[in-house]
Amino acid sequence: MKRNPDASGYSNRGMSLNVFSEADIDDLHLATLEVLERTGVFVEDDEALDVFSDGGCKVDRETRMVKIPGHVVEDAIRSAPPMSILCGRDPSKDVVLEAGRVNFCNFDEGIMIIDRETGEQRKPTLADVADAATLVDALDQIDSYESAIGATDVPPETGCLHNTEVALNHTTKPVGAAPLNGFDALKLIEMAKAVIGGDDDAVRERCVIGMGVCTVSPLKLPRDATEVILVTARHGLPNTVLSMAMSGGSAPITMAGTLVLHNAEVLSGITLAQLAERGAECTYGSSTTGMDLRLAAASVGCPELAKISAGVAQLARQYRLPSFVAGA
Repeated sequence: MKRNPDASGYSNRGMSLNVFSEADIDDLHLATLEVLERTGVFVEDDEALDVFSDGGCKVDRETRMVKIPGHVVEDAIRSAPPMSILCGRDPSKDVVLEAGRVNFCNFDEGIMIIDRETGEQRKPTLADVADAATLVDALDQIDSYESAIGATDVPPETGCLHNTEVALNHTTKPVGAAPLNGFDALKLIEMAKAVIGGDDDAVRERCVIGMGVCTVSPLKLPRDATEVILVTARHGLPNTVLSMAMSGGSAPITMAGTLVLHNAEVLSGITLAQLAERGAECTYGSSTTGMDLRLAAASVGCPELAKISAGVAQLARQYRLPSFVAGA
């Protein structure tokens, strides 16, 4: 395949924090469309395959590879709302997500905790979840609560439900949850109904639980993620589609290559949501970073993560989508 020189290399960054020029963003977008249309994404769930097929995508049932035409992706981007509102039990704590508006939440999800009484490291419990949610509720600088820690004194299969229930009872701010499958998502919707005392329509207007899913790099939409995407889209609830690619591990070593892969994964999930329910609220998410080559682990807090996150936010702004980036 031949690529002639790019004639649109002029940029004027000015006093801004943008890491890419407009031409760079165009290149990343076009490369993403090429990946989605020519390489495709692996889709594990049959129902998601049906939705993609009905939406005009090329679906190979044997390999489970879905090739998404560029016009389908771009139509999905246009149909996704440019603003989303995260609702809390206290309406004064509602958070507006849109381009250029910065909000903060705690990081998630911790698997160990340092006991504040003994100073010892141990596994967290539901009581610790309550303490974390109470702390976030008291901190004015934090706008919403994500699942700070995962309780280990409950069955892991229903851990998300237990953690979310406790969080809802200990903070008036919006609560984020990471359901493991469609069953979890439906139960979280029932929980939201109980909190606000309403039906499906009421939850559409004020859902006090925001949900999020992760793709699997490289280029895979696992069953648990697609189930949640379809449930949230069909119930009119906000959902974050997030990639956790690792540059040099599950993604190319270069920043450009990593962002193209990341972009393809997130946009494939957003496209699925829009094909299921046009106008479904979607947030463009990222926890993508570089891989620590010594430990083969995600390097969270490194300079590369900050630069990737800035690039992700710029891509989301170009698409007029709310964005969520993890790490510091």
